[in-house]
Amino acid sequence: MTWVKVCGLKSTQEIDAAAAAGADAIGLVLAPSPREISIERARDLAGYVATAHPGLLSFAVTSDLAPQHLRDIVQNVGVSGVQPHGLHSQAAANAVRVDRPDLVVLQPVGVDPVHGRGDWSSIPTDHLPLFDTKVAGVEGGSGIPFDWALVADVSRDFVLAGGLSPDNVVRAVVVSGAWGVDASSGLESSLGIKDLIRIRDFVRGAKS
Repeated sequence: MTWVKVCGLKSTQEIDAAAAAGADAIGLVLAPSPREISIERARDLAGYVATAHPGLLSFAVTSDLAPQHLRDIVQNVGVSGVQPHGLHSQAAANAVRVDRPDLVVLQPVGVDPVHGRGDWSSIPTDHLPLFDTKVAGVEGGSGIPFDWALVADVSRDFVLAGGLSPDNVVRAVVVSGAWGVDASSGLESSLGIKDLIRIRDFVRGAKS
């Protein structure tokens, strides 16, 4: 059954909706974005997940953080995974695993809609590649899909992102062969505001 992450959540109500639908993970955005929340808010929500939905993973989604900064966030917020975009991405992910070998790492890999996917061969086998659409000046969350056939030959588990929604997730999984999926903007009623029905329909569609 497809692993599902719902990203960019800001409230306990959104977390409850994702958990009730059967999501496996949620993302807390700590980077410039319409979905950005404060460190304090992320700590509160990660704590809520651990208490109310202990089977649900919580990810800190960051951009351009030096390794020590990401280590501080993991320690302070209490998440169960990281999704570091941009500069220092892999070095930061490697560093946090020193302190937390149990931490789940989603390693972003940009996919150019014209030139194909970036290099994922150096990603450690215990990290999960996250294939997302490469857009100049945007570190994830573009809401733009790419040709899912570009990753269909990837010979390891990976997570698919980029413009996924309840309307296309079933086909996306079939075409790409993805082990997991991740969505944010495709689950919104307006910029940065999640639609609880779309969250439910996305998770159920991905797992159908």
